[in-house]
Amino acid sequence: MQRPDPRAAARLLLLLALAAGVVGDLLLDGPAPGINVALMTAVVLGLGWVVRRRGRAPDPLDAWLPIVALTLSLGIALRADPFVGLLDLAGAAAFTGASLAAFSGLAVTRRSISVIVMIAFSVTAKVIVGMVELIGAARPPTRRTPRAVPPWIGAVTRGLFLAVPLVMILAVLFASADPIFRRDMDALLGLQIDLGDVPGRVLVIIGLTWLVAGLLVVAADGLPAVEGASLGAAAPSQVASIRILGTTEALVVLVGVDLVVGQFVGLQLAYLFGGLDTLAAAGMTYSSYARRGFFELVAAAALSGGILVALEYTVIARSRTYLALAGGLVALTLVVLASAALRLQLYQDAYGWTELRLYVAVSIVAMAATLATMAGFLLTDRTRWLGHAMAVLGVVALIGLNVIAPPAFVAERNLERVIDPSLVPPGGHASLDTDYLAVLPDDAIPAIVAALPRLASGDAARMRTQLLARQEELRSNAALSSPFAWNLGRERAKAALETVR
Repeated sequence: MQRPDPRAAARLLLLLALAAGVVGDLLLDGPAPGINVALMTAVVLGLGWVVRRRGRAPDPLDAWLPIVALTLSLGIALRADPFVGLLDLAGAAAFTGASLAAFSGLAVTRRSISVIVMIAFSVTAKVIVGMVELIGAARPPTRRTPRAVPPWIGAVTRGLFLAVPLVMILAVLFASADPIFRRDMDALLGLQIDLGDVPGRVLVIIGLTWLVAGLLVVAADGLPAVEGASLGAAAPSQVASIRILGTTEALVVLVGVDLVVGQFVGLQLAYLFGGLDTLAAAGMTYSSYARRGFFELVAAAALSGGILVALEYTVIARSRTYLALAGGLVALTLVVLASAALRLQLYQDAYGWTELRLYVAVSIVAMAATLATMAGFLLTDRTRWLGHAMAVLGVVALIGLNVIAPPAFVAERNLERVIDPSLVPPGGHASLDTDYLAVLPDDAIPAIVAALPRLASGDAARMRTQLLARQEELRSNAALSSPFAWNLGRERAKAALETVR
């Protein structure tokens, strides 16, 4: 069987990457984020599947990777929340890279966390240098026979092929940032041609082509540097390269951390959960004491969990004492999370929800699930799968945020407090913060519009004015007019605003 010509294969990948860059410019340059992100993700995944390495079937266990990539990219088209959309985008990008590595026949899911980290770095590096590799592979072979054209001509030509796009990108960036630079460039070139948005579009096409080219190289050629290393399944032997911490050192760390966290937990059991007099101990009422510090506690719990994860992947040997101390830290950290959850609930009962408080609540649930999973793995000696479990829990939490729609959830809960004051505990605040509701992302608008008839006249009038202003913003934003910017949350907001009079 005749092997494919490497030069022809490289040229094909370059053409496909360029085509993807042009498609990406049409989808992404101008329209607001929406269905276009999912379409672009599908294009990249589709091209990766078409050019995948022959003779190396993808691991069936990796079939979930492109599904998650598409699911997260679709979240950007379903929810009109910029923060959640940013998380969706990051997740979709990560799973797209993992999918293309899997398309090449390189098993991903069944690998240990150390190997997965190696794969992630290798894919990133390939995205950066893949375009250069393709250009080098696509060039004609060096001729050894005498020729009339000096050899340096070819080298200079290839150098210009790489340099011209980079110089163009720098020139566009500098000209956009500095009008003096732009004036000097115009004087130097002697051109007075208004190119409009052409330079910007060229910049987008070049950038997308570069990124897609690297990803297609991954799908077509795999990751030789990674495959040359030991790539067994997720087993203890596969993380030996990073097991550099002695058992004694790990025990010292655990003892110190357990003592600090244990002391804090003791105070929580006594004062927060036990009801001891906080006024005498700290000079503040219980309500004031309990309604503060939940952000710090979440951060502390995250740090404790991070210490446990780091120890599990770096300790050379795990003794019974180590397991006991690690299990104790898991239990203590769960109490810290319970304290943070109680404080957050008390604060939320008093002042209502915000998006940030909701994200903290979801983080608490996700960390608690991670710690519970870690406890099970510690008992069964399967912590080698902890990284995989954390990835799955992260995806579940992110999908959960997309289902909840944080802006809508926050708006509904705060409006319910105003409409039904019985939901507000004694000492809480039931007033409506119309200014905060007005700046919530578009997912919140249908809930606000639905509640208008039940609000007090003053609140309703202020809210109606702000909703009409939002309606004008949505109508006048040119980036939202493209069909590629379609977004379910935004469309529902527009429909709801049409009913406001």
